[in-house]
Amino acid sequence: MADSYSEAGELINVCPLGSQLESMKTTTLVKTDHLQIIRLIMQAGKSLPNHSAPGILIIQCLEGRVIFQCLGKTHELSPGHMLHLPPAESHAVECLETASLLLTIFNTPAPNGA
Repeated sequence: MADSYSEAGELINVCPLGSQLESMKTTTLVKTDHLQIIRLIMQAGKSLPNHSAPGILIIQCLEGRVIFQCLGKTHELSPGHMLHLPPAESHAVECLETASLLLTIFNTPAPNGA
């Protein structure tokens, strides 16, 4: 089955999932050569070890709570909190309460000749 992403101009609902949160899965909402938007669903008690994104990363907490480690700091994200990281910055996530996070990755093209 081919991946299905939102088309330009298509309305995307990123409202809190509420009672449906526990049964939802991570979904890529938008994917182009230079932009990716993902609704990441994490279950309480789960974690993502150190990793990095290929571009600038913006993390928005839509619901739940996570511990986010990056740039030598530890942050607790809850609904309404947002962080951004430079390209390829290592980070780790620990989920305190089942959470929905909106991840936006801007993949900047390599300079000419690189």
